[in-house]
Amino acid sequence: MEALRQILVVCALNFRGLHHRIWSSLVIVGGVGCVVAVLVSILSLTAGIARSYAAGTGSERAIVLAAGAMWDDASSLTHEAVNFARDVPGVKRAGDGSPLADAQVVSSLPVSKKSGALEATVMLRGLSAAGFRMHPNLRIVAGRMLRPGAGEVIVGVGAERQFTGLALGSTIALQHGRWPIVGMFRSDGDLLEGEILADADTLMPAIGRKDYNSVILDLAGPGALASLQRDVARSPQFKVRVERQSDYYARTTRRFSGFFTAVAFGLGGLMAIGAVFGTVNTLHSAVSTRSREIATLRALGFGAVAVAASVILEALLLSLIGAVLGAATAWVFFNGDQKVLGTDVFNLSVTPGLVGIGVLWAVGIALIGAALPSVRAARAEITVALRAV
Repeated sequence: MEALRQILVVCALNFRGLHHRIWSSLVIVGGVGCVVAVLVSILSLTAGIARSYAAGTGSERAIVLAAGAMWDDASSLTHEAVNFARDVPGVKRAGDGSPLADAQVVSSLPVSKKSGALEATVMLRGLSAAGFRMHPNLRIVAGRMLRPGAGEVIVGVGAERQFTGLALGSTIALQHGRWPIVGMFRSDGDLLEGEILADADTLMPAIGRKDYNSVILDLAGPGALASLQRDVARSPQFKVRVERQSDYYARTTRRFSGFFTAVAFGLGGLMAIGAVFGTVNTLHSAVSTRSREIATLRALGFGAVAVAASVILEALLLSLIGAVLGAATAWVFFNGDQKVLGTDVFNLSVTPGLVGIGVLWAVGIALIGAALPSVRAARAEITVALRAV
């Protein structure tokens, strides 16, 4: 208890004098704040991608692809394979007894970004009637829903916001004519919100395709996926494979998130080194400024541990202030900001988890930066310090 009392007293004296070292203290706050802001801002991109893929799916949904295909745009499923996937036991049924199975076809259209008129591509996805029922979060916010067989499309608000020529009432050019955009939709920020949707069976001949790309299945229960995979293994003539859709999306996002995570931690690490040196220099200066105060406290019986703890806690306090400011800056400027990566449209997301990572980095910078100055303060010679000017 005595040691704790000494630490509290020395820290109180130290914090009370911070206003005399305001400019040097801002070096720590600013350095750590910049590290956290950059780290959290870049990681918000990977968090945003993951959120857009994860939204609208769950653990009880599976995707059927051609055997050997890693992604849906490289998969090709015949009508026979699609019918087999729809009829396999373990697929959830609607109230009318029809399987909740969505045979999809995907393509892409060349477009121009509204920002700088850069060339890009937007995903054109064909869903079946069951597919639209399997997305209850999809809601029309302008215009109307497309009519199956009529050669019409609806556009997500994210795609309309990012690309030119996708406004309500416009048309898109396909191989056999132009299709009107009859509606705009939202889907809670998921992947579809950055795409153009059409009726799959009408879309396939319009883009010169005969086969589907994938089938999305709602599973009847927790053990349905294993049952589906066993049935597929017993029917090799259809040459398909099944995996949980959440696992498929996790693989897909790793293609992007690994790179940006490496960039975030690499750049953050380089900046953290600079912040550590700034912390060391600032705290060394603070110890020198407080040398007479420290010597007086030691002469009055305060231990070296209390003195060292005051230096470490000063670094922690200033670093945490910097972390809060850095995370707040990232949230203000980047959270919800919409970006385009490939054909994906998504919103950056500054999550509590990312803020927690920033705080941990701030604590690490503080502890590393305070190590040497705290030892120096604890080992200060009392008589020498008292004679110092």
